[in-house]
Amino acid sequence: MLTNLIFWILLGALAGWIASMIMGRNAQMGALANIVVGIIGALIGGFIMNSLGGPGVTGFNLYSILVAIGGAVVLLLIVGLFRRA
Repeated sequence: MLTNLIFWILLGALAGWIASMIMGRNAQMGALANIVVGIIGALIGGFIMNSLGGPGVTGFNLYSILVAIGGAVVLLLIVGLFRRA
């Protein structure tokens, strides 16, 4: 159980960091924000992939990291839209 939590934190940190670099927000976000965005992004990405008929986050692998990055980018896009409004 503890190892799963550590893997989620690592996956979240990596996905959130990469998504923040893609969206140009790396300087605005700290490590904790990257972790939170990455974990929520993994949930969003998994939901989107399941809706499209594909598997969501399947573990600590390249596919899951890509799904989490995609979900984190979607989350940052949504947050950016609300900040502008």
